[in-house]
Amino acid sequence: MILLSKDVDNFDQPLIGVMDIKVKRNAFGRQLESFEEHFSIPALGGKPFRGIFIRAPGVEKVGRDVQVLAELKDGAVVAAEEGNLLVSAFHPELTGDLRIHNYFLQKVSRFSKLQMF
Repeated sequence: MILLSKDVDNFDQPLIGVMDIKVKRNAFGRQLESFEEHFSIPALGGKPFRGIFIRAPGVEKVGRDVQVLAELKDGAVVAAEEGNLLVSAFHPELTGDLRIHNYFLQKVSRFSKLQMF
């Protein structure tokens, strides 16, 4: 999320800068404030998703072409997509829930087919 964003507060390293979002590093706190929370990702169906947040960045602003995929109860954006880009503030690889991985693979498949023609 951090490297793909176009703007990050207090970050002096080069960004890839391809996604129209502004990000705050460690938006939910440092390592000691890590947490887990269940939330809805409508694109993945009705079953809640368990997000694991470790030194997680937060989305402060989204551009007009960015689709918010998930928010916490307080409105914090924790997953978004723009075109062929997908970002999350949580670590889906730390759970056994493969829905977001499958969503990503479907996205890659759709975009790779579009690029072929």
